[in-house]
Amino acid sequence: MVTNVTNFSRSGLYDWMAQRVSAVVLAAFFLFLLGYLVAHPGLTYSDWKALFSQNWVRIFALLALLSGSVHAWVGMWTITTDYLTPMALGKWATSVRFLVQAFCGMLMFVLFVWGVQILWGI
Repeated sequence: MVTNVTNFSRSGLYDWMAQRVSAVVLAAFFLFLLGYLVAHPGLTYSDWKALFSQNWVRIFALLALLSGSVHAWVGMWTITTDYLTPMALGKWATSVRFLVQAFCGMLMFVLFVWGVQILWGI
């Protein structure tokens, strides 16, 4: 079983589960929004604001935002560990992989915080 310092999960099984659960949450949120848009064809800004002023919608959106972050992290970690290897990059592989993962992690954190600020009007 592979465990890595840059991996926030504990093993491949946990990564697989996190990827699948986050995909289900994202799909549910997408279907909810799609259904709402279909049910309300003349949607105005005030209707949209009224929808997102309800706490259960904000919590659902926050869960989707968190799921998107988890999903992106697992996917990005998998891609960087699969393709940024010593065979591909030589002796700099570990450093390059760490920098790419650190940049992506910081970007995901910034986007998550920004999403929270948008959702909760902070």
